[in-house]
Amino acid sequence: MYRCSRFVVLFILIAGCFQTVVAQSGDSVFLFSYFKNNGEDGLHLAYSKDGYTYTALKSDSSFLKPTVSADKLMRDPCIIRGHDGRFHMVWTVSWNDKGIGYSSSADLVNWEPQQFIPVMAHEPTVLNCWAPEIFYENGSYMIYWASTIPGRFPATDSGGDEKYNHRMYYVSTRDFKQFTKAALLYEQGFNVIDATIQKAGKKYYMFLKDETRYPPQKNLRVATSSKLAGPYSMPSAPVTGDYWAEGPTVVYNKGSWLMYFDKYTLHKYGLLESRDLLRWNDVSEKLKVPNGLRHGTVLTISAGELDRLMQ
Repeated sequence: MYRCSRFVVLFILIAGCFQTVVAQSGDSVFLFSYFKNNGEDGLHLAYSKDGYTYTALKSDSSFLKPTVSADKLMRDPCIIRGHDGRFHMVWTVSWNDKGIGYSSSADLVNWEPQQFIPVMAHEPTVLNCWAPEIFYENGSYMIYWASTIPGRFPATDSGGDEKYNHRMYYVSTRDFKQFTKAALLYEQGFNVIDATIQKAGKKYYMFLKDETRYPPQKNLRVATSSKLAGPYSMPSAPVTGDYWAEGPTVVYNKGSWLMYFDKYTLHKYGLLESRDLLRWNDVSEKLKVPNGLRHGTVLTISAGELDRLMQ
């Protein structure tokens, strides 16, 4: 029993978070939530038993159509399993809006009525809320996303695409009814979007996109912190190659970390693999995903939950 307990503790320290630990269960599979085209038809799901080959569910048709915001889009869907056992999802509702979408489900099939959460309503000039994600810790959910507030960071206003100059912001909630006021999550002097966070041991790793257009970056980097809400470090050197990349999502799989991302100008998906979160190898040739898959997240579900999705 003592040796077994030591192994479990060590494993959890390496894996870092609840969703990641579940990935090692013998009957679990990976589930990729994603959108297609502009996100107008809603949530798509694909599954994988090995983390490398994904098969679309429901003939790659939508599991949930968007109903909130004027544009009614469901881009960048992020799903996590909460401490209550329910699946919680947030998504981008529009290219230009002051809030995000939210819903929850017990089984990934039947979803609660969709909500619009006006996370940036207090900022009258904010342009957007892009690619929200969720992280659960100590009874609270942190929701974080990228927004541009014109003139807020003038030193980098000229380096973005058109009018956009993003930074990462966040709110916290315990019940998805009451939220803290949005606060700055990541600012290291450059335009940043598409952050996703994983915990390994006592350290938090933020995988992010340097969105700088002039001079062009458009690559993925990694920052770290000892606390979920930061402060986070200056970013690493780019971990992606000589192409434009965005939309990272990261999971732990049998001793390695996998980072899926969109090589969007090449119209294909990429995959990096690492054992230490420092050195990354491009193993994109191993990855197979449904045609047209766009930015989403990977989580783990049980074989029984997959069976229900396949009915």
